[in-house]
Amino acid sequence: MGVYTDLFRYRELFASLFRRDLRAKYKGSVLGLAWSLANPVMLMLVYLLVFSVLLKARGASDLPHYWLFLLCGLPAWVFFATSLQAASRSLLENANLIRKVRFPRQLVPLANVATQLVSFVVMLAIVMVLSLIYVPAARDTVWLAPPLAVLVVLLVAGIALAVAAANAVFRDIEHLIAALLLPWFFLTPVLYSLDRIPGATTHPWFARLIHWGNPLTPAIEALRAPLFFGHAPRAADTIYLVVAAVLALALGAFVFTRVDDRIAVEV
Repeated sequence: MGVYTDLFRYRELFASLFRRDLRAKYKGSVLGLAWSLANPVMLMLVYLLVFSVLLKARGASDLPHYWLFLLCGLPAWVFFATSLQAASRSLLENANLIRKVRFPRQLVPLANVATQLVSFVVMLAIVMVLSLIYVPAARDTVWLAPPLAVLVVLLVAGIALAVAAANAVFRDIEHLIAALLLPWFFLTPVLYSLDRIPGATTHPWFARLIHWGNPLTPAIEALRAPLFFGHAPRAADTIYLVVAAVLALALGAFVFTRVDDRIAVEV
């Protein structure tokens, strides 16, 4: 796992890349870095307006505090989607730097993930505060969310690194990711509850496929349990998330190592 130990060995360079990406994201704006706080809030409000008010999700909108149910699933999904989109082109967008200077190139996509992490932390903090206010049972379990969120970060970082490395060689990857994200969103239980999927009783295999075939589903279910339902996440979801995070990190390291020597030429 030398790919990841370089984060500590070159932590000053990583911090510099992170600060550069964060500033570039809001360059020229009046509010500047304040948008890193305003953007997540506005995004959550838009999702609430569209899906909780205008388009009530069938089979879930009758839940008490459905708006909070929706918000509990948003941070992980938004972090995943934005990280993959940003990381997919990160090596290409930094081609001049990569060609001129020899440094651990995995720092570039991982710095992009760290930039998206700012919004993830803000969104999760807002949801945690709302859970404490509106879900009395969550006051004993909300502290479980941060360690679960760390596992989500590891999962996303591994996948994002694999995507970035693969896209440096095969440019179709970024277009494939863009095409997959929309259907992937609707196949992830952000808007609905797994046990209320229409046809789940007659076609239980479909619910199981969404649950265990989608690596984001156990992550969202695990986070939603302490934040919305006020109890510890199911052991199966937690174990799945741990294993998925480890496998994602291994996949990211494997793919990056295989193409590392070609990146400077391909970009």
